[in-house]
Amino acid sequence: MIRIMIVEEMGLLRGALRAVLSSEDDLEVIADLSDGADVPAVAARERPDVLLVDLELAGTDMLAVLRRLTGEVPGCAVLALSRQRSPEALQEALLAGVRGFIGKDVPPAELARLVRAVARGERVVDPVAAVAALRPTSGPLTGREREVLRAAAMGLPSKEIARTLFLAHGTVRNHLSVILRKTGTRNRMEAIRRAQQEGWL
Repeated sequence: MIRIMIVEEMGLLRGALRAVLSSEDDLEVIADLSDGADVPAVAARERPDVLLVDLELAGTDMLAVLRRLTGEVPGCAVLALSRQRSPEALQEALLAGVRGFIGKDVPPAELARLVRAVARGERVVDPVAAVAALRPTSGPLTGREREVLRAAAMGLPSKEIARTLFLAHGTVRNHLSVILRKTGTRNRMEAIRRAQQEGWL
């Protein structure tokens, strides 16, 4: 029996993941959490074989949590769910000890197969994520524009982005205007979505 722990902030998706995996005879979901704060403690107590985790939990640096986890619960294989299928995101995840890296749109039957594979010690990347990770990373955006858009993706307002990146407020506004033009989008949320889909972030 493969023991699984799920970390996903969206209740509906967390419930769906639990239902899909629990329906398999050889898979057992032993815990599910809505945020990453308690992951090391719960994993140390429950000793899951596989941790299925959303890398983009609000307010949590999941890569830092996973780096700590691999030291404290070395027998736990991490299978990461992510919308960001860029080479940087994949590389950062692998360096944090992630054994599998898959998109959130992976079919249920494929998810169960990938859970079994990482539990066996295999390293897996779903085909869509693998193809996306081979694309050029920056697209039309400069390095500074990507930094501004990453900060915007964290929900920071323009003034806070300026303070974080040590830029003038007007410079940030100018960068955001250029980003919208280059990505062909109407607002920063659309620009973030497009950049994530294209692997530019």
